[in-house]
Amino acid sequence: MNPYNFIAVEGVIGAGKTSLARLLAERHNARLVLEQFEENPFLPKFYEDRERYAFQTQLAFLASRFKQQDVLRSRDLFQELVISDYLFDKDRIFARLNLSGDEMALYDSIYSIMNTIAAKADLVVYIQANVDRLMQNIRQRGRPYEKEISRTYIEELNDAYNHFFHHYTRSPLIIVNASEIDFVQNEGHLKYIEDHIFLQPIRSHTTHITPR
Repeated sequence: MNPYNFIAVEGVIGAGKTSLARLLAERHNARLVLEQFEENPFLPKFYEDRERYAFQTQLAFLASRFKQQDVLRSRDLFQELVISDYLFDKDRIFARLNLSGDEMALYDSIYSIMNTIAAKADLVVYIQANVDRLMQNIRQRGRPYEKEISRTYIEELNDAYNHFFHHYTRSPLIIVNASEIDFVQNEGHLKYIEDHIFLQPIRSHTTHITPR
């Protein structure tokens, strides 16, 4: 039997978190909750000018993610499992990377209120990949506004994610080494991840896996 009600899949831009969340939801008849990044009107501008548009972009994402918390906290009688392609807690990773001074202080005051009622994941799956693989994936999917993403920004973001999840203790955590795998095209890689999620007992610590 599935031991979870809510699984969050996380990863840096280009890691494949949405792809994995979709695949797991399809295979387990789960309700899928996706981050609505395409609805953020400031995102394309942010990639062109981080300093100018960081605050607007961050608040728009924070509001959007918070609106979805009702969905993540509720349960559907026909789809008891909810799988999301983001974790509310991670919002602050981007804020600390892109905001400073009064903007960061204002963001923190809003975030601290919202985070107290955000849904807590029963399990978090963090897809970890090196910068070369992340940049390759970003180029391959070809989103127009992502053409402006610099390698330096992805390096900074990757370091921030790794630091965050190295110290993450709020929920059981599986870290998937995905630099050399393809769980979208390789059924064996996907099955390996799936088995570690659903066929292992609930964890109280971090588990590292490398699909083969």
